[in-house]
Amino acid sequence: MRLFSGLYARAMVWARHKYASYWLALVSFTESSCFLVPPDVMLAPMSLAKPERAWFYAALTTITSVLGGLLGYAIGLFAFQAVEPWLISLDYMHAYEQARAWFDKWGFWAIFIAGFTPIPYKIFTIAAGAANMTLLPFIIGSLIGRGLRFFLVAGLMRWGGAELEASLHQWVDRIGWFTVLMLVTGYLIFA
Repeated sequence: MRLFSGLYARAMVWARHKYASYWLALVSFTESSCFLVPPDVMLAPMSLAKPERAWFYAALTTITSVLGGLLGYAIGLFAFQAVEPWLISLDYMHAYEQARAWFDKWGFWAIFIAGFTPIPYKIFTIAAGAANMTLLPFIIGSLIGRGLRFFLVAGLMRWGGAELEASLHQWVDRIGWFTVLMLVTGYLIFA
């Protein structure tokens, strides 16, 4: 069943769209404070579709993500009580409490690690504001952590180029179904 190859082909068409950069900026900005989809899902195919623009896409993603992080910081600083029910409903409260503890202990390094890893960055931006983290280390840690992550993704896609795109098109259905199988197996084992 070739479900994933059709989705992959469609994603590559969208990645080449003339307004794709604007959507990437919007997703990057909103993901840092409220949106659930990480910008990597747009950055990777866009960098793969147009490898000559990969560094631009990485820079755009980094800058708009950090700007969105500042919105998350402001939410945590000025309106935490308003977003607390949302964090609870998404089962992020434990992650938020862990982030607060990390800020108390490591400060700059906590935001740097959150920016680079797949840990939901929005939790850390909100927690940084709620913990009243000093703004300059927050911005620097975010720029470095997010920048490393997004330039790594863009660089790998640029390096792979057209050959990687063609190879992925051949393997995407197998990779997709394997991922589904692993998720279902994991759910059945751990649920």
